[in-house]
Amino acid sequence: MKVVVISPSKIKEEEINNLVKMFEAGLETYHLRKPKFSTKLLQEYIEKIPKQFHNRIIIHSHHNLARKYNLQGVHYTKKHLERNLRNWWREKMLRISTSSFIKTSSHGKLASLYDEEEMKFDYVFLSPIFDTITGKYQSGYYEDSIKLALQKTGKKVIARGGVDATRIEKIKELGFYGMALYSSVWDKENPVEEYLKVLQRCKELDIPVE
Repeated sequence: MKVVVISPSKIKEEEINNLVKMFEAGLETYHLRKPKFSTKLLQEYIEKIPKQFHNRIIIHSHHNLARKYNLQGVHYTKKHLERNLRNWWREKMLRISTSSFIKTSSHGKLASLYDEEEMKFDYVFLSPIFDTITGKYQSGYYEDSIKLALQKTGKKVIARGGVDATRIEKIKELGFYGMALYSSVWDKENPVEEYLKVLQRCKELDIPVE
């Protein structure tokens, strides 16, 4: 089971310290998503993280920083993949410059998993899978439909939305490649403790974590 943590969109108190503790506890992949950050602010954020953990970070914006800081990969948003000439050229250049990096993307509809992307991603997010913890979104997916889509497409899909330690068995049962932690970690008083609960539950279920 791949367990990833997605950053809060806005800075949280003690965020970097908590992140480093999660890295030290075994976190292998951190999706750095700060949509309002300039290149300079994102650089400053990355530079606060010890260098030995840089290769565990996937950035959602300012992809040119991936090579500069030897990051793990880049995430392509809808904006990156828009079909106009400017973005087509930018995407083409990004493919060349990030060819050695892990590439990920997101889906908000189950049917879109069946689309044949021009670019092949190492894995994709599908959300929201469960009624989210914040109550902001409703999933609307049927279990049989999810299982069928995951089996037929053969894609590595990570469940996002309403995911916490109590959902691990269901995520495994549905056939997901992994799970993404967001609100279940960052909206709690002790984010590291919440992350460790996930690792402990996977251990109890004899599910290897990557």
